[in-house]
Amino acid sequence: MTPMLRYALIYGGLASIVLAAFIAVTALLHHQVQWVATLTFGYSVMLVAMSFIFVGVKRYRDVERGGVIRFFPALGLALLIALIATIAYTLIWEMYLAATHYRFMDDYIASVLAKARASGKSAAEIARMSAELDGIRAMYANPLIRLPMTAMEVAPVGLAVSIVSAALLRNPRLLPARENIRAASLSPSPTDPA
Repeated sequence: MTPMLRYALIYGGLASIVLAAFIAVTALLHHQVQWVATLTFGYSVMLVAMSFIFVGVKRYRDVERGGVIRFFPALGLALLIALIATIAYTLIWEMYLAATHYRFMDDYIASVLAKARASGKSAAEIARMSAELDGIRAMYANPLIRLPMTAMEVAPVGLAVSIVSAALLRNPRLLPARENIRAASLSPSPTDPA
């Protein structure tokens, strides 16, 4: 196994653990705590999970590459970590759906319609919304549509973090390895008297 693949598996796995915990917390608490089901919370957790991309590329740069990495090798590793996390997120979501007998979409539609009724929408508007949501339910029942939809929830976050991480970490002065800092502090500067 190459060092790059090893780092991708380790840090992609760590990101996957955070995403699995997010799915578990959401499943357990979404009825009790409203903020758990918000988009802001969801994407914040995804960003935290995908921060392992930065950590993994930095560790690879410092340990395997002597503190220096170019943009494209860094981007390649970052995208590999993001891909592993995205695949894991999709598979974990599928396991959650199977464990709950695929009732997620039914619960989601019931929630949307209940909010529409509570906000005072007319019966005609609610009937129109219900028809649209039934179409979405039919699409979501098809795994060839559901799997890419699920992956596309987290993949853009992974892509953005990958590009930013590769761009930042190509600069060896950004968070240099401790050995590099120590070596720089031990070497005499040209202005020091001998």
